[in-house]
Amino acid sequence: MTETDASRQADLFASLKRGARIALAAGTLLLAACQSIVPKGPAPTTPSGPVGPTGPEVTQGLPTDTLRHRVALLVPMSGPNAGVGQSIANATTLALMDTKTDKVRITTYDTALGAAAAANRALAEGNRLILGPLLAEDARIIGPIAARTNVPVISFSNDASAAGGGVYIMGYNPNQSIERVVGYARDKGLSRFAALIPRGTYGERAGNALLRAVEQAGGTVVSMQNFDRGPASITAAVKKLQAASSYDALLIADSGRVALQIAPIVRKNGGATARLLGTELWNTEGTLAASPVLRGAWFASVSDTLYGQLAGKYRARYGTSPFRLSSLGYDSVLLTVRIAQDWKPGSPFPTARLRDSGGFSGIDGAFRFGRTGVAERALEVSEVGAGNVTVIAPAPRSFAE
Repeated sequence: MTETDASRQADLFASLKRGARIALAAGTLLLAACQSIVPKGPAPTTPSGPVGPTGPEVTQGLPTDTLRHRVALLVPMSGPNAGVGQSIANATTLALMDTKTDKVRITTYDTALGAAAAANRALAEGNRLILGPLLAEDARIIGPIAARTNVPVISFSNDASAAGGGVYIMGYNPNQSIERVVGYARDKGLSRFAALIPRGTYGERAGNALLRAVEQAGGTVVSMQNFDRGPASITAAVKKLQAASSYDALLIADSGRVALQIAPIVRKNGGATARLLGTELWNTEGTLAASPVLRGAWFASVSDTLYGQLAGKYRARYGTSPFRLSSLGYDSVLLTVRIAQDWKPGSPFPTARLRDSGGFSGIDGAFRFGRTGVAERALEVSEVGAGNVTVIAPAPRSFAE
């Protein structure tokens, strides 16, 4: 993970802000070219702990297994990111249980003990696909190691620069959320855009994404100001916006928590009527709707339609709420199970299947890997209301829409 991942962690890895209900048939397999379900039925209630041979278990060696596909899950199981790693690992167990597959064996390796060591061990033990790692810097280490044996890597990082050379990026890309919300705002008649951009890697990429998105949408960026996360720096940046030009839409390219601090200052300093826009980071901030100054704000993110049921099953089994990134672990397993239907055990993973132009559908909605290896996602636009957050532009159900 670069600073992009690190700056998001407190917000992006938070638990989901709202639940959801679905009513779909239990026998259909998820990820069948954009036909999706979360299998129904009672949530498992067995306590957490060591999982059987098809679950995420850190082992010292694998027995001979010629009937199942060996898939490695590389996530931090110790150290500061252990909670996120465990949450992803637990979600892979739920995915295996929900699909009732007997074709896939997942073994977890702790990247906190060394990304290269984890990758080498996973490959030595015959794994033909790597799910993870979480951090972009680990993906850059693991990618070349895996490429030597033609084993693809599906990383949970959001850093697009780590993609390529057999590494695929599943994380939520801020560029896409900015493009989606800017396009929606432009469609609603807003044309003069301003932005408050945090200093650092995430902010730099968000600023570049805004410039491209506004240009493509036919609008104008009238001012863009950088800030540190201190009150004085935020206030100074807002006042520079006010002095530069009037604007009718303002992107706050930071977490929902930071947006809660910035919005009152904006409203008092030249942005009283501006439409506030946010990024995918806002999706995990559950207190947005309690702020009157954020009412009417728009942000784009992955759909939450199915995540509520996953979170409910997770709590029932493990007694705690998952990190939001757990859905990436769940979806990566479902994708694997889908492809495993036509994948002969012991043979190389059919990497070309990952580049299906029709894409796949999972907990987070429709997605597909482009030629760069970055997951392109169908995103919804939400509006902050008085006590609630409402979807005002649903995510497309497939890339054919």
